[in-house]
Amino acid sequence: MQDDVNALGQGPKRISEHIIEIVSDSGEGAQKAGQTFGSLSAKMGNGVWTVEIIPAEIRPPARSKAGASGIRIRFGDHAITNMGDEANLVVAFNEQVLYGRMDQHAYKKGTILLIENKWAKDPVPEIRAQYAAAIQAFHEMGLVVHELAFEDACLELTPNPKLGKNMFVLGLLSQIYQRDVQLAKNDISYTFRKKPQKVVDLNHALYDRGIAFAKQTLPQYCWEIPSRVNLGSTIVSNGNEAAAMGIMAAGIELVAMYPITPATSVSHFLAEHFYKVGGYLHQAEDEIAAVGFAIGASYGGLTAATITSGPGLALKTEMLGLASMAEIPLVVVLVQRGGPSTGLPTKVEQSDLLAVLYGQPGESPKIAIASSTIEECFHDVILARKLAEEYRTPVFVMSDTNLATGVSQYPRPQVNEGWLAAPIDQSDWPEDVRPYEWDPTTGLSVRPIPGQREGMYTLTGLAHTEDARVAYDPEVNQRSSERRSLKYATFQRTLKTPDILGDPEGDLLIVGWGSTRGSIEEAVLKARSEGRKVSSTHIRVVSPLPSGLKEMFARFKQVMTIEINYSDPEPVGNFTLDNRRRGQLAMILRDRTLVDIDSWTNVHGQPMPPGAIYQEILRRLAH
Repeated sequence: MQDDVNALGQGPKRISEHIIEIVSDSGEGAQKAGQTFGSLSAKMGNGVWTVEIIPAEIRPPARSKAGASGIRIRFGDHAITNMGDEANLVVAFNEQVLYGRMDQHAYKKGTILLIENKWAKDPVPEIRAQYAAAIQAFHEMGLVVHELAFEDACLELTPNPKLGKNMFVLGLLSQIYQRDVQLAKNDISYTFRKKPQKVVDLNHALYDRGIAFAKQTLPQYCWEIPSRVNLGSTIVSNGNEAAAMGIMAAGIELVAMYPITPATSVSHFLAEHFYKVGGYLHQAEDEIAAVGFAIGASYGGLTAATITSGPGLALKTEMLGLASMAEIPLVVVLVQRGGPSTGLPTKVEQSDLLAVLYGQPGESPKIAIASSTIEECFHDVILARKLAEEYRTPVFVMSDTNLATGVSQYPRPQVNEGWLAAPIDQSDWPEDVRPYEWDPTTGLSVRPIPGQREGMYTLTGLAHTEDARVAYDPEVNQRSSERRSLKYATFQRTLKTPDILGDPEGDLLIVGWGSTRGSIEEAVLKARSEGRKVSSTHIRVVSPLPSGLKEMFARFKQVMTIEINYSDPEPVGNFTLDNRRRGQLAMILRDRTLVDIDSWTNVHGQPMPPGAIYQEILRRLAH
């Protein structure tokens, strides 16, 4: 770390990027401090990516390994697409919460640890002993430990430092990384805009005290990270906010959902802003009611969406089958988390791909888009609305906890009138057009809207004819199934083969989907800079799959997916080659291409770090 430390009295040292963490017990405001720091850095022109550290329990025990709550911020003078590897600096409000992060290899030898020292004089002997043992262990690990009296400094300004220590830490980090003070105070004012002015003033004072504290006690740590150039107009948001803005930009008129982690904050954003564009947000009594409400609204002519996560998707299954059979447009925003059952509600996992594609009984093909960036969370909802209405089918937009809670910057979208749905057609329905008049070459049909003269028809989840009459005739069921499938073949013909990062042939091709993209591409570029023949591709539309994949895969000696879901270890013991489970995308690709595609996955509950992917690349190439 000596190269990163300034000699006393010198100005800030210029660096390319850093990764910092703020870790605390739940309720101490670490995430808010980190979110503000990330937003501030983005506004100053840095590339930024944040990852929230959220305990699985709503109220975990204080001072516990499982109770770590906080945030990671990676920021630099270039575009940042993932959380990175080990942190350079961490601020901790107690020593116990750090153990969980160490289990996830968040720190390295030389990581600077700024830790609250009040526990050294705690009245409980056991706590004093825990603190002393931890500090010794941190030194032995090679962390650069600074025991600091954060709380004592905050007590100078407030009798309850637990409610203000986060703004103190924001000031401390602002001094260390030379953040713009006025921009920071503007963000603090906005955060507390609904509070009395004395609350805003107190938090400004705590922020200033953090700056002074850093100058006095940590003068050796002073860095400057230059701004990126030619950014143009940008926006800073997390993926759930981007999806909510996409819903409004797409002209979606109604969203029905039931609160579920980690998708709930989409509804929070919509509750604050949706009405401004004429939208209706309906919080239903449960997941089944939510999707039923959305389907009913769509049948009535509104453009509708529902939002959920894995357990909610399971409950919506029957209704989604109804939308497929009755051919009712619906946008489904699915924010994935760990499973099965309640699983890991606050942790990331790409666990729902198979459920999306095969979750309904019978033949019910899906269109599914997997967003790989926060910006795509915005644009993919707009695309999904168009596809749902053109193809009369549910369309999924799949994100995950990593994208949902991560904050990054992206070009400000230029609103396009073409994003919006056309006005409801209330002209007379043509007498010679049936409600399911499937085109024999595309499978597409025009949708009657209730209220159109002569446009009445029977809505049913039963097998039906083009006239919407219930039918059990074998030829009718065969034909209607074929027509519904034909729609997906029609859409598939519009898809381009994904681009390849790197050479079009080589020793190893890595295939990804969703939020792993940034980490995969960073690892691949590092390996390629060392002369290794590795490339990557990322699949955005996961159903139907684009053409050209089999030909692409044939040009590489090895093909493997990297995913955040479960796969069995390589054939050892009982995990023999013929019964080994692979990653979810790998299974689908093997089925569609008949290529021997392997996978490397984990379900650690955190985003895939680029360093781990790089090490797997080296291992695969060595074999």
